[in-house]
Order: sequence, then structure tokens, then C-alpha cells
Amino acid sequence: MKRIAPLPSSPFFHTPYRNVPSSRPRALLQCLHTTSPRVATPLPITATGPPPAAPQPAASQYGERVDRRRRQAELLKRGQDMRASHMKPGTAAKKRFWKDVSVQTDDEKNHLVNLDTRALRNPTTKQPLTIPRSKPHLATALALEWDLLVSVQQATRSHLIPLTSISARAHVLGLEDGENQHAASSGTGTRYDIVNTLLRYLDTDTLLCWAPAPTPANPSDKDGRGESLRDLQVRTAKPILSYLTQNVWPGVELKPTLDDGSILPASQPAATRAVIKGWMAGLPAWELVGLERAVLASKSLCIAARLVCEWSEYLNLGYTKEEAAGRFGIEEAAKACSQEVIWQTGRWGEVEDSHDVDKEDLRRQFGSVILVVSGTGNRTRP
Repeated sequence: MKRIAPLPSSPFFHTPYRNVPSSRPRALLQCLHTTSPRVATPLPITATGPPPAAPQPAASQYGERVDRRRRQAELLKRGQDMRASHMKPGTAAKKRFWKDVSVQTDDEKNHLVNLDTRALRNPTTKQPLTIPRSKPHLATALALEWDLLVSVQQATRSHLIPLTSISARAHVLGLEDGENQHAASSGTGTRYDIVNTLLRYLDTDTLLCWAPAPTPANPSDKDGRGESLRDLQVRTAKPILSYLTQNVWPGVELKPTLDDGSILPASQPAATRAVIKGWMAGLPAWELVGLERAVLASKSLCIAARLVCEWSEYLNLGYTKEEAAGRFGIEEAAKACSQEVIWQTGRWGEVEDSHDVDKEDLRRQFGSVILVVSGTGNRTRP
């Protein structure tokens, strides 16, 4: 009988050959495993704290943006609290030393913002920062501003206390005007510096800087309604300029800053500059400081003057109920000085954390102006 070769000892041979006789041992027909099974070794649990949160479903883009900013704000506040708590005792950046903030009145019925029992002081004069009796809303907003601070270090940053900085400047200007009634006409003092600084913005006023007229060769210069950027700027500027030339500076001529196709700004007539300079020199201290902040925020003297005249307790002309519904407020002023930005972002989109931050900051600045110049009108004009 023919001898049959033994099966190779390879794990790949799992089935017997067909020509292997049935009398062959079964052990040779199977794959043999000599490796012993390995037992898993559990590791000790070293993590502390609660278990991780359950996964959440994906939110929309708007929800993710809001959640991310909320987390960033929480982390920022946590870091500020940690820095304030680790400061050495006696330093100026330690945690706030006051607990309660309140609004009180002095003997002359003016408002004072008290940090516990001590009145808030002007950082320049070191005197108590008094708010006129006709501005209770400003005093309340000041108290809220200081109640939101978490450390003394924050109180040294002007961008965190915008109402305090503008109120302190108006307070200093009012004291200086009381000492020198002819500071502006004499060419000295803070009032003279403010008037001359603001007058420089008239030649490059944002409201008067219009884009070149569109040409037939560039149909993309118009939007879906067939309106160009220049048309939009002119339509926005006309009612503001009409109000100023009829009610605030009667008879003055306000010309566009840029001629069609020109890159060099044109100066306003000398008579126009003289009238506007005299008007600014005669403003009360609170109105002049509010005008200054509005000009610096909008880069436009015309828009700032329109906003101050609208909300000032001395310069407004009075409104009926129908007219008050369409008053020139924060949104109108912000749109008037941002027409080009609105036009470009409408076509190309906004940059996150840039355009939106600028818009909110602009509205915050205009809001502080309205609080500073508005009031109940109970105090007499200096």
C-alpha cells in the first residue's frame, strides 16, 4: 500500500485532505494552539471628580457662536477672580474693596455715587464726582457701572468705565468754566482745546465724504435695488444736513468733502467754520463733552451735532408725539456714520469678532452720549 505523507504542522490547514484514510488520528487533522490565553490586567482608577457630561447634539452655527462666547466670558471672569485673589495685600489691583453701590444726594440735591459709605471721586480733582440733579438716569447708570466691576484694576481702565470717564471730564470742564468764563475766547483752557480739535473733523466729515458716482462701465457699483453707494450716502446725509442748516446753524453752507473723482478733501467756507466754532464755544460743559465723544466715535461733526441737539435738555426744540416716534437716536447715528461699512459687508460679508464688535462699541459710545446730555431740564444753564 502506498505510504501517505504526514500533514504539515501549519495553522492554515484546518480541514483534512480528501485522500487521508479515516483511520488516521483526529488530532492530526486539526490546528493545534499551544499559546496560553492572556488575561487582561485592570488598571486602577486614578481620575477624580464627577464623571464627564453626556454628549450633546450638535447645535446650529448661531448657537455654537453664542455658547463659545459664553464659555469665553466665564473663563475670563474666572481668570480675573483668580488674579484678584492671588494679589498681594496692599496692592492697587486687589479685589474690589466695596460691597454695595448706591445713589445719594448732597445738600444741593445733586447726585452722588457712593461706594458703601464713601462718595465716588473725580480722579483728576480728587473731589466727589457730582452729577447734576437733572440727570438721575446718568447717576443710576454710573452706579450700575461700578457695581459690575470685580477689582480695582478694572476701575483704572477707561474702556471699562466709559460713563465715569466722560462724567469726570464734564465735571472738570464745568469747574474750569466757573473759574474762567472766557477760556474759549481767550485761547486757553480745556474748552479751547476741545473746540479746535473738533473743528478739524469738519473738513473730513464722514457724512460729507461721498463715494464717486457710478459709471456705465461698472454696473456692479449698484445693489439689487439699482442704488449706488453714493446714492445711499446722499440719501442718508440730506435730512441730517437739512436739520442742521435750518435749526442749529441757520444759513450755513455745508459742501461735500470730496469732489467727484478727487482724493483731496475740500475745506468748508470760512463763514461756516466761524459759525460752528462759535456754536461749540457756547455749549454747556456736559453738552460739549458729549459732542466730543460722539465726534471721536463717528468721525463726523455733523452726526454728533445732530445727536446732541436731539437729546440735550437745553438744545432740543420740543416734539409732538408723532415726531418723537421718529427721533434721531443711537441706531440712526450708527447707520449714518457706517454707510460704507454696511454697503461692503452687505456684499462681501462680515468678519466675525471684528465688524460685530465695532458695531456694538459704536452703539455703546452713542448711548453714553445720550445719557450725558439728556436730563429733566430742572437745572439752570451756566
